[in-house]
Amino acid sequence: MKRNASAHWEGSLKDGKGTVSTESGVLSEQQYSFKTRFEDGKGTNPEELLGAAHAGCFSMALSMILGESDHVPDSIDTKASVTLSEGSDGFELSAIHFDVTAKVPGIEQSKFLEAANTAKMNCPVSKALKSDITMDIHLNE
Repeated sequence: MKRNASAHWEGSLKDGKGTVSTESGVLSEQQYSFKTRFEDGKGTNPEELLGAAHAGCFSMALSMILGESDHVPDSIDTKASVTLSEGSDGFELSAIHFDVTAKVPGIEQSKFLEAANTAKMNCPVSKALKSDITMDIHLNE
């Protein structure tokens, strides 16, 4: 199964602008720019999109793990904070922090923590952040 998303960019880093879209149409030419990434401009940015994807992936994985131990959650709310930092080699995603609130009837804190840690390490987005990244390039004249 493949899911597709795309980005279009025009111009320089600071003065340019771009759009991001998803195959499903949920995001359709949503604006992003230097200002939306590094200042308070209107639009989105790669870090918040990655955070949304990671929070959603984690929440689903946690639900699966809890359900497998007969602790189906009533609700799971996950906030992902993605930190973009400038290091010696340029900018990097230096941290992702989850703030998780869940309602899970009948589960002990230790069992919930174990399930959450398993989901954190094994949801597909967590794994992707550790995987090889491949690329095809095409240069138009």
